[in-house]
Amino acid sequence: MSEVDQPWESLDTACVQAGYRPSGGDPRQIPIYQNTTWKYDSSEHMGRLFDLEEEGYFYSRLQNPTNDAVAAKIATLEGGTAAMLTSSGQAANFFAAFNICGAGDHLISSSSIYGGTFNLFAHTMRRMGVECTFVDPACSREELRAAFQPNTKLVFGEVIANPALRVLDIQKFAEVAHENGVPLIVDNTFPTPVLCQPIEWGADIVTHSTTKYMDGHAATIGGAIVDGGTFDWRAHADKFPGLCEPDESYHGVVYAERFGKEGAFITKATSQLMRDLGAVQSPQSAFLVNLGLESLHLRMRRHASNALRVAEFLQQHPKVAWVKHPSLPGDADYELACKYLPEGSCGVVSFGIKGGREGANDFMRRLKLAQIATHVADARTCVLHPANSTHRQMNDEELVAAGVSPDLVRLSCGIEDSNDLIADLSQALEG
Repeated sequence: MSEVDQPWESLDTACVQAGYRPSGGDPRQIPIYQNTTWKYDSSEHMGRLFDLEEEGYFYSRLQNPTNDAVAAKIATLEGGTAAMLTSSGQAANFFAAFNICGAGDHLISSSSIYGGTFNLFAHTMRRMGVECTFVDPACSREELRAAFQPNTKLVFGEVIANPALRVLDIQKFAEVAHENGVPLIVDNTFPTPVLCQPIEWGADIVTHSTTKYMDGHAATIGGAIVDGGTFDWRAHADKFPGLCEPDESYHGVVYAERFGKEGAFITKATSQLMRDLGAVQSPQSAFLVNLGLESLHLRMRRHASNALRVAEFLQQHPKVAWVKHPSLPGDADYELACKYLPEGSCGVVSFGIKGGREGANDFMRRLKLAQIATHVADARTCVLHPANSTHRQMNDEELVAAGVSPDLVRLSCGIEDSNDLIADLSQALEG
């Protein structure tokens, strides 16, 4: 496989062409390298690969040509310098944080994030000795600054929170993070790079659950981490010894020195975390993600336009208590959406049914086209009651902080005709 100078400028074309550019006689589609190992003629050659002195493949848990091609495409779409695939979006967020946080460290996160990520930071990583302070995404710069501690290593947020649909002020969070010498990591799963490129607004690391819109067909689970190549680890070497001091578990390599700010983060995450924790994405899954990426630019705009039409319909319905969609005029985050998401935000609408939790459950039972599923961001419309499913592990106080009320219904609008979606919602509400 070969990558040549890209003969395009448009992100739409990159969705189709980036990452893999075949030479003469190469397969036109990305091949699936469904092998675990590669053959070499000498142990000396293998040793140079293990010492990171040469590029090459030796074991698919660390690198695989199929995965690398798809990761390169995602890096191109995000405007990053390096990327890696993981087995899930959860693995991506864990690796991104744990790559620079360890026992005795601290991180700051927006409180309005996916329930699984909240649980990861609030409970699981705490058991590893990493503490987290949660802040309201609408906090002032002064309130955000007050959350920093001497051992703070990163700031985290979601561009659009799942399912609260709060929009992160990326620029504000990035500027305060950089004032304190730490990177901003953002999860860009809901907008995808088609609708938002956080690195342009100051984010340093971008994560994705490729399970969602990037795959787009509920076919495979996966995650991705993209390094923007913007954060200077060596300028803050005392905060990031794992990147700026010799790694004795990998022959004394100093990642920030050998691979620079463009490649150090992903190389360390691959060489250390993927090596030891093994949350690798299968080449078959990467192949399926790439099929989704090839139509991402077409689907995202349809998802976003469908969601806005549905939100406008729900806003006028007498049996709907409230509606949340960032691109809906009058929404609390509408101005932020106009700034960061001018072409549309995502295909998800959150709303409350009059009648609370019971009303929400009754409404969902009456839907005919939209199907109840523990999923979101699919070509097919699906619906979920988060307080009773994805956020079930959170107590009432945590639910409120995350922006998830007991009556919240999360509707993920697919790419069907919006008139059919509205007709289905209308009959369920009338029932």
